Amino acid sequence: MNTSPSNRKANAFHAQAKNALNDATLKQALRSATDTFAERRSAAIAAVPDWEALREQARLVKDATVARLDHYIEQFADNAEQAGATVHWARDGKEACAIVQKIAEDNGATRLVKSKSMATEEIHLNKALAERALEPVETDLGEWIIQLAGETPSHIIVPAIHMTRDQVGELFVDKLGIPPSNDPKTLCAHARERLRSHFAQADLGISGVNFGVAETGSILILENEGNVRMTTTMPKVHVAVMGIERVIPRFKDLEVFLRLLPRSGTGQHLTTYQSILTGTDSAQDSANGQGPEQVHIVLLDNGRSKIAVDEKMRETLACIRCGACLNACPVYQTVGGHAYGTVYPGPIGAILTPQLAGMHEAKPLPFASSLCGACKDVCPVKIDIPSLLLELRQRAVEGTDHEPATKRSFFESMSWRMWSWFMRGPKRFRFASAMARLGQSMPLVHRLVPPMAAWHSTRELPRLAKRSFRNTYKGPSK
Repeated sequence: MNTSPSNRKANAFHAQAKNALNDATLKQALRSATDTFAERRSAAIAAVPDWEALREQARLVKDATVARLDHYIEQFADNAEQAGATVHWARDGKEACAIVQKIAEDNGATRLVKSKSMATEEIHLNKALAERALEPVETDLGEWIIQLAGETPSHIIVPAIHMTRDQVGELFVDKLGIPPSNDPKTLCAHARERLRSHFAQADLGISGVNFGVAETGSILILENEGNVRMTTTMPKVHVAVMGIERVIPRFKDLEVFLRLLPRSGTGQHLTTYQSILTGTDSAQDSANGQGPEQVHIVLLDNGRSKIAVDEKMRETLACIRCGACLNACPVYQTVGGHAYGTVYPGPIGAILTPQLAGMHEAKPLPFASSLCGACKDVCPVKIDIPSLLLELRQRAVEGTDHEPATKRSFFESMSWRMWSWFMRGPKRFRFASAMARLGQSMPLVHRLVPPMAAWHSTRELPRLAKRSFRNTYKGPSK
């Protein structure tokens, strides 16, 4: 199966995951990176005595915000406009892309730079702009690497986590014509040299938004490389694409999130650069090259308002995109982000994508989990991802007003009916246990007969004890 970026789909998770399982280099890169992040996270949160209290406080802020999302996002828009920004409302990805295209064309912008943004990945902004010969240059190192490779991000905060330094070196040799090297400092130096010229020539910069403050109309952007600051200050026009769920009520609420996000995401005590932007600079400052002449904020819905009114699923919108659940998930650690076929991989993607794109576009994703609960344990805002996965599984099987029910195969339906019948009485259960022990001596049965054949293709069935616990408790047989 061709699993190039254009052919990856959320509904093809099983085939894509199977391909990933056969990629030894991918598994090595994933394991190395996620283990490192886990160690750094543990060390970072150990230094915070009130870690659980911070998590609880953040969750309370998010719950209160999502419950009144319409109020806070309107307050944010009003205050942002009073500060000099122009606010645009986009119902979906197509509208958002059209808004950014028009801003670029109205300003005669032809040289665009862009910092890392999951919202723009979600709406496929680069592709839409490329259709107008306006494709921006990615300035985050990881994003620039995958742009050169013609790839898509495989992690929320580390886009190129699936690539080794040898692969990056080979890519730079091929695309940039540099001498062969796999030394990170050398590769970064070449990247810096190329990207600096783009910053100097850019007339429009595009960014995402980590948090929008309703109280002041400010936006906060976090980064570690400094590229965002050049993207948002050097071009004369700055366009920020912000999911409406990124709003928080008060400026003081930033304190708790700035303590949680970097520790959860990268294991840092503090992100290197924290840029708080409020409207446009004064005319004098703009004339002196201290900031953009125009700031445009595109508020993206794209299904978020629908999630906000779903009482069972609305806590999905509490996510602050730290990526901690990906690093802790045994499924993600094994198959990586591209297997999910969507911009949001891992546990958060498994609950978010079916709601944004529709269950018909991502039905396998809620089932792509072991339900071990590691994602819930590490989530800085205490999202109960396993419970949300179970809710989506139920909706996938039973259907909803907008989504058809899943049609089970004959063998699957028959297996569950048999299981239900055997579990209804002690005699039936003992008979089933005896038959299972007998089946252990005939391995070809469960290797060939569906649905056990599919399950057994990648797993080994646990061996049943020769005697049941009940018989053992009664004592040795006479």
